[in-house]
Amino acid sequence: MFGRTKKAGPRTVTLIGKPGCHLCDDARTVIREVCAETGAVWEEKDILQDEELHRAYWEQIPVVLVDGEQHTFWKVDPARLRRALSA
Repeated sequence: MFGRTKKAGPRTVTLIGKPGCHLCDDARTVIREVCAETGAVWEEKDILQDEELHRAYWEQIPVVLVDGEQHTFWKVDPARLRRALSA
């Protein structure tokens, strides 16, 4: 079989953002809804509290990771996130 092997257990969505970011607020809403629908778990990381994340993603926030891999940045498309979580 070629391609990515689906990992056991729920998928994990990570939102990397910062307080007071309206795009982060929008992303959080989409992530919360899609994860509730799909059974995925989600977490949030504050770019201001992590120097490595700050260096890597400062100009892209909010950044969304799915199982540790970058999925998107700035705007989260709910349909695209659902597809990624069902893959």
